[in-house]
Amino acid sequence: MSGRLKDKVAVITGAGRGIGKAIALLMAEEGAKVVVNDLGSGTDGVGRLRGPADEVVAEITKLGGTAVANYDSVVEMKGGEQIIKTAVDNFGRLDILVNNAGILRDRMIFNMTEEEWDAVISVHLKGHFNCTKYACMLMRKQRSGRIINFSSEAGLGNVGQANYSAAKEGIIGFTRTVARDMGKYGATCNAVRPRAATRMTKQMLTTQDASVTSMLPSVSAFTQSQPEDVAVFVAYLASDEAAIINGYDFIVGGGVISIMSQPRPIETIYKEGRWTLNELSHIVPGTLAANLVNPSPPRE
Repeated sequence: MSGRLKDKVAVITGAGRGIGKAIALLMAEEGAKVVVNDLGSGTDGVGRLRGPADEVVAEITKLGGTAVANYDSVVEMKGGEQIIKTAVDNFGRLDILVNNAGILRDRMIFNMTEEEWDAVISVHLKGHFNCTKYACMLMRKQRSGRIINFSSEAGLGNVGQANYSAAKEGIIGFTRTVARDMGKYGATCNAVRPRAATRMTKQMLTTQDASVTSMLPSVSAFTQSQPEDVAVFVAYLASDEAAIINGYDFIVGGGVISIMSQPRPIETIYKEGRWTLNELSHIVPGTLAANLVNPSPPRE
């Protein structure tokens, strides 16, 4: 234990299992007072159990750390407010927010229901907003803070996960904007795309259609990485030492940590005035589309 987070107060959503639990345990070990938020639902978001959050709190307490449980849902604005309020009511402040809570409702786009779309967008994307809004109200006043959001490589495009991919890549745009909103107040906001063997990643990988190209890395990249491998980098981003890192996203798993490129144009065609269809038919194949590859070509 280095005590890098000594006297910090951290809220971690979805901290009853998997990566969230590993983050909670490590941050407590590093001296932080932790709010362990978990609804206690299945990977599909159904059900409520207090056990997972209570068990993590008990484990932290047994190891000499300080933690309290919270069971509110990140889907509701009131829930986000109550999660943050739990930190203030118990510890007097908030220094770190880790938006980790998530669910899966995988389905091919032509079979996906409105409810499956809305549920995943609500937990991931709106859930990030609901907690971050109230955290930022405090961090703006105290002129400090760390927000770590959880995205996914599935956001780059993945079979059967239109809802999840949309939410996870939306979190990246959300992260960049919160970083700009809060940077002048001494707070930072970054995102992590984790690789680790968890309930959700195991389910996600088993539903992949091997005959279709996926943007996800190999199965071994997830199964050989543990939640604790991701937690270390999250704790680093939450520390004072990471003050200059703001608005970026990282792939983290095992011994691999990669910073993602920022979007930029890679090739441009230009003319004075508006292009015609005939002109585009002539020039696009040899310029903008010259090196493009269809990630899911038609089957024979």
